[in-house]
Order: sequence, then C-alpha cells, then structure tokens
Amino acid sequence: MNRRRALAMALACSGLGAGCGSATRPGSGEREPPWRALADGLWVWDGANAEIDAHNAGHVAPTVALVRGPKALLIDPGPSARHAQRVRASLRARFGAEVVAIVNTHAHAENVLGNAAFADGIGAGRVRVWASAATRQAMQQRCPACLKSLTERVGAEAMAGTAIVLPTDTLAEGDALTLGGVRLRALRVEQGHTEGDLVLWWPEAGVLIAGGLVCDGRLPELAQGSLDGWLAALQRLAALQPRVVVGSRVTDAQGIVQTQRYLTTLRREVLAAMDAGRLAGERGLVPMDDWRHWAGHAERQGFNVQRAWRELEAVWMQAPSGAATSR
Repeated sequence: MNRRRALAMALACSGLGAGCGSATRPGSGEREPPWRALADGLWVWDGANAEIDAHNAGHVAPTVALVRGPKALLIDPGPSARHAQRVRASLRARFGAEVVAIVNTHAHAENVLGNAAFADGIGAGRVRVWASAATRQAMQQRCPACLKSLTERVGAEAMAGTAIVLPTDTLAEGDALTLGGVRLRALRVEQGHTEGDLVLWWPEAGVLIAGGLVCDGRLPELAQGSLDGWLAALQRLAALQPRVVVGSRVTDAQGIVQTQRYLTTLRREVLAAMDAGRLAGERGLVPMDDWRHWAGHAERQGFNVQRAWRELEAVWMQAPSGAATSR
C-alpha cells in the first residue's frame, strides 16, 4: 500500500555532547574512518566489496551518514558494535553530530549488527531504527545464526560487545525520512536480494541507496532472494536515472547495469541448461567465467545456479520450447 506520507522523525538533541577532538579511541590504534562526500552532507565510509574475513572484520559494504548540523542519519551501520562505535565517535568528532536515526536496508549481518553500538540511545528513545517490516522479521529469525557465523569468520575480538538490536520503526513505500531539509523517499520494498530490500531515493541529489540490490565487483547473493523479482526491481531503479548509486560499493547507474547483466545471464544460462537436458546437481553447471574475477564467485556461483534453478523450473515447465530462454 502506498501511504505517500512523510514521517517526521523525532530528532531531538541527545545531550551527549559533540566534541571536536580525535575520533580515535585512546590506545586503540584505530584510525578515523576515511569519510568521503557523495553529496551535500552525505558521507560514505567505503567497505571492502570483498568476501568477509578476519582482515576486513566484516566491513564489506558501505556505511553511509547524512549529516545535518548536530544530527546524523546512519544507513547500514555495519557488521559489529566495534565498527559502529568508530562511526559514532567519528561523526561526533569530525562533524559534531550525534546519530539520531538508523536505517537497515536489508537483513544481512554485515549491514545491521552495528545497531548494537547505539543500544543505549535506542533504549532511551534518542535513536530510532527504521527498516521494512520484512527486514525486521528476517532479523528476528536469522540474526542469531548470522551473528554466530560472522563471529566465526572474523573472530571474537572484532565482534566483542555485538548483540542483536532490532529496528524500532517500520518504513513502507511512500514514506520519507526528513533531516535538516533533506527528504529521503522510501521506494517500494523489493523482494530481490532478500525478502524485504529497502531503497532510499534522494531525487534532488540524484542519489540512490540500493543496499544489496546493486552489486558491482562482488557476486550477487540469491540465498533469500528472487531472481525475477530482483530483475524487476533493477528495471524500476534504472528508470530513476540516478547520478550516484550506493550498493555493494559506490558507483553510478552502470552498477545497476552490471547487476542486471549478471542476473540476466544467469537466468538465460540456467534455462538453456534445462533445454539441453542437463541435471540440476551437475558440478560446474553454469560457470559464468566472465564474472570469475568478482569477489565471491567461487563461494556463491554454484549456489546461485541452484537457487535460480529452483525458481525457474516452473517457468521452464510452462513455457513453449525455447520461449523461457529468450526472455
């Protein structure tokens, strides 16, 4: 349902103070996050756009902050309390801003577990966490296992103090978040990359925050997604003609094109394999070597083929010979 209403966020000052000192914690040896500007007041700390490992501590996706005066809106706070504590300290030190709202674009651990760094403000009502209803439900179901898995991959030290903190508020199509005169529109909640991908659009700046729906240089992940749903979502996003796209990394509209190319080829090749009488369990069924240089190809290509096969089997069964492949 398109409610087409603006949600006026309760952006009261937190009263925690906003100093101008170093964002590095005393004795931590951690450098201040290398923020770079995407638009007026919109900043990004780029992720590794790689597979999660101990070296990157799970910071593989961009963390984005909209800063307006003493207040900040944080989008996808990252994989851990430690990561998001660095974000929180840096925003305070560099910009004199306190985080008053957070958006979780989708329910993957590397995007949402950073909520834990703001548990005090969330509990006191100073910080609100927004997500789609589907993302909140998915976090309830999957985050315990995801937290365990992420800890095993990056180490207990990197994940110290990280707990599951769920969204407090729901965003739906037609809603908007407003901070300091900037209005971020929530586009329809997509079932593509996950069950409930939330997309934010700042039309005046041409900035599209697409979360996991746009993958460039890192292989898409179909574990909780829908191949055809994802392709339909990308078609709608491309029609916006964004100047900046924040996905697995910061790119432009070509990031959407690259994701479309991978998913379209996956769809075509899986259907062609069905036409050829191949079996779903065959090893190396659809290798798609053009994407071998993308991070995660070795880990996810085989799974994506199996996931696409399950989704497309009914399409192939109902279509005339060759018709489904040509789509």
